[in-house]
Amino acid sequence: METTFVRFQGTERSPRGHFPGVFALANGLARKGVLSDEEWHFWRSSNDWYDANYPDPSTADPAVYDPELHPGAVAWFRSSAEDLIKRVDGYLDILTAHGVECRMVQSTDPGRIVYEDDYQIVVVPHIPPPQHFKGNLSA
Repeated sequence: METTFVRFQGTERSPRGHFPGVFALANGLARKGVLSDEEWHFWRSSNDWYDANYPDPSTADPAVYDPELHPGAVAWFRSSAEDLIKRVDGYLDILTAHGVECRMVQSTDPGRIVYEDDYQIVVVPHIPPPQHFKGNLSA
């Protein structure tokens, strides 16, 4: 049986050309200072929980997200990482409350694996994002 991978990502491309993940989207809202006190507490405590319980690919390999070496590299959960995936719901609630669209995508082959651990993979998509992207390709 093939392993399935799960990713939660925005519906609009970032300036780098990829679809930002759920954590990047929530972190962006926090940086903008638009989260309510309750949302900020959830975001901060959940990020701390993930940091404490979940390997950070960029700590294991500082070049894993390097746009020259690994253009468009993004992380995907292993579908077996249920404890990590179920905590995403709170992030999705925050994004919804702020009008930020996010969708779940699944794949058995999301790209060339450049990092993996028991919970996730980081891949360079088979079709890399457009370079020097400007604008919205989802239209």
